[in-house]
Amino acid sequence: MPSPQQHTIDSSYMELALESAATALHFGEVPIGAVIVLGENILATTHNDTRTRYDPTGHAEISALRQAAQSIAASRLDGATLYVTVEPCLMCAGALLQARIDRLVFGARETRTGGVVSIADTLMNPANTHHVSVTEGVLADRAAELMWRFFSDRR
Repeated sequence: MPSPQQHTIDSSYMELALESAATALHFGEVPIGAVIVLGENILATTHNDTRTRYDPTGHAEISALRQAAQSIAASRLDGATLYVTVEPCLMCAGALLQARIDRLVFGARETRTGGVVSIADTLMNPANTHHVSVTEGVLADRAAELMWRFFSDRR
């Protein structure tokens, strides 16, 4: 359980991720936003763009990892925290391991495709050579509301 101070910090960065998710919603994308922070430096702020770019890997997390790695000219993001509005899928969870993300903070669970706690425990598999600390539920109601709006508009 994060300290009250850490919870305040997490909520602040999650606000940025939610703003990015709202941008995705505006463009007709699944409203998921991501922010990567190293120390006090924001390395990336992204959102889903799979539909806009016709790219099945255009998830917010993947885009954030690419942007962050390029910003520090390194393939590993040791010490970095990823804030994402919705639980990462299996692809994204695997990418977090490859990037050596230290900590994941997410909002809402994705009960059908979530690869962190919902359908698999990808990040804490004992066979992994790297493990990611996970904090879930930060501003989850707001993240879930964006997802609900997106999918209810399509029904």
